[in-house]
Amino acid sequence: MKIISWNINGIRSIIGQNPSKKFDTVSTDNKLHKYIADENPDIICLQETKADVDQIDENLRTPPGYFANYHSCERKKGYSGVVTYSKIEPINVIKKIGIEKFDNEGRIIATDFDEFVLFNIYFPNGTSGYDRVEYKLEFYDALFDYINKLKNQGRKIIVCGDYNTAHKPIDLARPKENETTSGFLPEERVKLDEIVNYGFVDSFREYSNEPDHYTWWSHRANARARNVGWRIDYHFVTKDLLPKLTNSYHQQFVEGSDHCPIILELS
Repeated sequence: MKIISWNINGIRSIIGQNPSKKFDTVSTDNKLHKYIADENPDIICLQETKADVDQIDENLRTPPGYFANYHSCERKKGYSGVVTYSKIEPINVIKKIGIEKFDNEGRIIATDFDEFVLFNIYFPNGTSGYDRVEYKLEFYDALFDYINKLKNQGRKIIVCGDYNTAHKPIDLARPKENETTSGFLPEERVKLDEIVNYGFVDSFREYSNEPDHYTWWSHRANARARNVGWRIDYHFVTKDLLPKLTNSYHQQFVEGSDHCPIILELS
């Protein structure tokens, strides 16, 4: 089983509904559906769709052969949003955890496939001011509390998505320079310590302890070409899934967003 997570930074652009421009070339190619056809994942979780479902061309909403579950932001159009495409229809779909200020931003989809529950999460970004850092920290607490209750019921769980936090110095190219930057603040990083303490494992680090593996790059200063990036996208899994893991890796060569896709493979 292959599960992909990818912050696509706007679904209407990557499916070609809104023309995208790189240098002097304008494209209306459906890069997303081509990527999905080439990779053939069982499940793909996308973050930052930035669109209500009715804003997406009906013929482009769902890749062929998949079920689609969208959760769009209710309080602001063109903001946030997640979607999970799966070849197998989930037995249950959860989009809200019962806290309005988190539920209305379109950040959560949990799909229950019986063998495991898959959370597709777009965690808040704290770079616009410390009030959003506080919101982000509260979101972590509320979500992890919700997930931990499921885990304590014996459920196997995968939590994938854009966490908007680099966990350790190895997870970004310039740790010293970013110690006071949201995304690498101590109070943010400790939240990833907490999910580890709940019994979750960073699947990528089961396969690589090397530096220079990043999933997001700034558009500034040619950062991606120079690989000056951050690893802020993860598949965290409960320890009882470790025997099923066969690989976890990044596709840094795949373009179409300022993030790259991350892959989890299970037997």
